[in-house]
Amino acid sequence: MDNIYDILVERGFIEQATHEDEIRELLGKESVTFYVGFDPTGDSLHVGHFVQVMVMMHMQRAGHKPIALVGGGTAKIGDPSGRSDIRKMLTEEQLNKNVEGLKNQLSKYLNLDGENGFAANNKDWLDDLKYIEFIRDIGKHFSVNRMLTAECFKSRLEKGLSFLEFNYMLLQSYDFLELNKRYNCKLELGGNDQWSNIIAGVDLVRRKEQKQVYGLTFKLLTTSEGKKMGKTESGAVWVDPDKTSPFEVYQYLRNIDDADVENTLAMLTFLPMDEVKRLGNLEGAEINKAKEILAFEFTKIVHGEEEAKKAEKAARALFAGGNDMSNIPSTEMEKDKFSDGIGLLALMTELGLTASNGEARRLVKQGGVSVNDEKINDIKKEITLEDFTDNKLLIKKGKKKYHQVVVK
Repeated sequence: MDNIYDILVERGFIEQATHEDEIRELLGKESVTFYVGFDPTGDSLHVGHFVQVMVMMHMQRAGHKPIALVGGGTAKIGDPSGRSDIRKMLTEEQLNKNVEGLKNQLSKYLNLDGENGFAANNKDWLDDLKYIEFIRDIGKHFSVNRMLTAECFKSRLEKGLSFLEFNYMLLQSYDFLELNKRYNCKLELGGNDQWSNIIAGVDLVRRKEQKQVYGLTFKLLTTSEGKKMGKTESGAVWVDPDKTSPFEVYQYLRNIDDADVENTLAMLTFLPMDEVKRLGNLEGAEINKAKEILAFEFTKIVHGEEEAKKAEKAARALFAGGNDMSNIPSTEMEKDKFSDGIGLLALMTELGLTASNGEARRLVKQGGVSVNDEKINDIKKEITLEDFTDNKLLIKKGKKKYHQVVVK
C-alpha cells in the first residue's frame, strides 16, 4: 500500500510539516494516533471544515486512529488565529449544544468507537485546571517574546489582543500534551492558520514528556483566485441538511469555476488521482460532466448515495427545463400570508435567498430574479395567491439557485 503521507501530498492537502521525513517514516511503519481540533462556534460543520474531515477519513482508511477533539473548553476563550477582533462569547448551554452537534456529525464520517478512533472534548480536562498550577507548570515553557512573533498574535497586536486570547496557545498546546498522555497521540493536524499553535504543542510535549511528537498543516480549500470555498452570498454551505439542503450542496459544487475542478475533486472526493486529472483536464462543455461527478461524489459522502441521486435528478431536470421539483429546496407557508400580498423582496429574504431586502432589490434591478420563469423588473412586486399554480411558486435567483414556495 502507498504511504498515506504520499497520498495526502499527491492530493494537494499538505502545507507544512514539523519533521517531514520522520512523519512519513512513522506513518509507513505503524498505526499512528492523531488528532484534529474542531471549534464549536456553531452546531454544524461546513464545506470548509471538510478538508480536515477528508484527511481524517484518508488516514483512518490507511489504518491510523483519529481523535476528533471538539473544543468545548477552548471555545470559552476563542482562537485569535485569522481574526481581526475578539470572538463572541457563547453560553455554556450554546457550547454544549454545538459540541454534541459536531460530535454527532463527525461520527457519521469517522469510526469513533473508542478503539479505532476516539471522540474527545477538551472541556473534560480544561474546566478543572487550577490556574496558578497551570501557569507554573505549563506557562514556564512559553517565551512571551517568541509568542508575539506568531502570526496568529502579530496580526492582532495593532487592534488589541486580550490576555484571555493570549492564553489560547497554551491551552491548545496543553491539549496535545493531554492527548499524548491519554491516547499516545503522536501527531496533530490542522489548517495552515494553526501552524503556530501546533509547533508550540510539539515543543511542549518534548519539554514535559521528553517525547518526539509531530505536526502537519493542510491547505485551506480555496478557489484559483485565492478565495475561501464553502461560502455563498447567503452564508456558509453547511453539512446539516436543515441548514443547507443536499440539493444546495450539489448545486454549489456543480457551479464552481472550471479552474477549480481538479483541485476540488482531489480534496473532496475519493476518486483515484488519475481519474481526477482526467476530469480536471476536460475542456469546454465537457468540464460540466466533471462538475456533475464532483457534486455527486461529495454529496454522496456528506448525505449518502440516495440523497445524492435525488439532488442529481433535480439538478438535471432544471438544466433540461423539466418539471420535477420534488428535491428542490422548498418552504411551506400559510395561504393567509399571501391573501393581501407580500413583497417579493421581503419574501426572498425570509426564505434565505438573500441576506437583506437591499440585496434582493439590487438583484431585481439587475434582472437576476424570476418568478415562475418570468423575469421580474419591478422592485415593488407583490406575491399573491394568484401567482401560485397548484399551490406552488418557483423563485429563481441568478442562473442556478431555485426555491419553491408551497402554500397550504
